[in-house]
Amino acid sequence: MNTLPDYLCNGLTIVSVGLNPSLPSVREGFYFANPRNRFWRALQASGLTDRILEPGVEAMDVLLRRYKIGFTDVVKRPTAGSKELRAADYREGAPRLKQKLLQYQPDVVWFHGKLACNNYLKYAEGISQGVDWGAQTHRIGITRMFVTPNPSPANAAYSLDDLGRWYRQLGIYSSRPGWPP
Repeated sequence: MNTLPDYLCNGLTIVSVGLNPSLPSVREGFYFANPRNRFWRALQASGLTDRILEPGVEAMDVLLRRYKIGFTDVVKRPTAGSKELRAADYREGAPRLKQKLLQYQPDVVWFHGKLACNNYLKYAEGISQGVDWGAQTHRIGITRMFVTPNPSPANAAYSLDDLGRWYRQLGIYSSRPGWPP
């Protein structure tokens, strides 16, 4: 299966977890590659980095090595949209994600969207209770959980300013040096 690679290693502060890779991201070879996706602009507005990063594979490497932010997905199968995912995808992907998080033990796992987090919890943890935005009480091993709105263009209910505010809250929650900005 052609998909995005994980950007994971030991010593990460944050691991960003999307629902699954988009077709544009797989084609371009990096996360949030759709030019209409607001991730990169929200990241720049958040203060999680101290410089503007141009979307691309090089930026992914910088986020991993300099800022200790990793990337993966609940489901690794790329689709044009979340409606193409099935329960079997989550049954396969969520436990694998849990294994990765337990292996690398980042400080915080950052779920992009309630759908990603709820499906992880249901299929990896057996928890059917819904989540809200922000910090969660559940932990994955020692890893704390945080949920922000998905920056996908399909999630227009949340503005770029809203996303930037949630990303700043993530920075505070993760206790990154220099927070709050």
